[in-house]
Amino acid sequence: MLMQELRRSALASYGVAERSFRLVKRYLGWEVVWLVYSAVSTLTIGLIGVSASRAGGGEAAAGQNLTLYLVIGALLWNYLSVLFQEVSNAVAWERWEGTIEYTFMAPIHRLVYLAGNSLFGLGYALLRTILIFGIAALWFDMDLSRANWGAALLVLVSSSLSFMGLGLVAAVLPLLSPEKGPQATYIIQGLLLLVAGVYYPVDVLPEWLQPIAAINPATHTLDGIRAALMEGAGVAEVMPWVLKLLLTGVLLVPLGLWVFQVGEQYAMRTGRLKRNG
Repeated sequence: MLMQELRRSALASYGVAERSFRLVKRYLGWEVVWLVYSAVSTLTIGLIGVSASRAGGGEAAAGQNLTLYLVIGALLWNYLSVLFQEVSNAVAWERWEGTIEYTFMAPIHRLVYLAGNSLFGLGYALLRTILIFGIAALWFDMDLSRANWGAALLVLVSSSLSFMGLGLVAAVLPLLSPEKGPQATYIIQGLLLLVAGVYYPVDVLPEWLQPIAAINPATHTLDGIRAALMEGAGVAEVMPWVLKLLLTGVLLVPLGLWVFQVGEQYAMRTGRLKRNG
């Protein structure tokens, strides 16, 4: 009986993810636009590294390291932000498509529905990041001869759980405010970006912000993947970051689910769930 229920839940989560992929296919033209935008943003950040190394008159190797440092930051932030957005904006999609009431009345646990959205966000973010990385590799001379791809992938997968949890917390905002909720999720994303060390080391932050950076999952993700790709760190060396990310994810996912359920109940009581604007 338990196995049947687990199989049913897994199929339902897969169905939610498949529906999201079909929506991407429907609006494929816009997806191409956003892919080009993300690729151009990454290339712009990489060119800043090239320009800075030339202006400083440094060695070619130092310039390559700076460019690689910035490109990795841009790629990782693109991955994490897309994952975060796709999970947090799932409700906004439902309301815009006019299916939110039918979805929430479906005979599946809310965790199953949110797991499906998270599964889609994970696959979609990974695919976009791979495509942008391929474009960046054609533009820049990046030395990845020492890269440990297995360790980097381990850190990346570990980080996904944390950002799914944050996405669930942010997903309550479109429930509470149909007009401004989706835009408000970018505030959370911006705060994470500020203290993550995406384009600069966190030790340049004001001292009162550095403790916040220490608990930011994006900070540990970037540190672990940069160590794996730039310094060749193995699984054993990145394990401290992996454990921190897994612990953060274990705490954030239940928190996100609880916040979403509280927000959903409030939206139903106040009539906000049906509103389109």
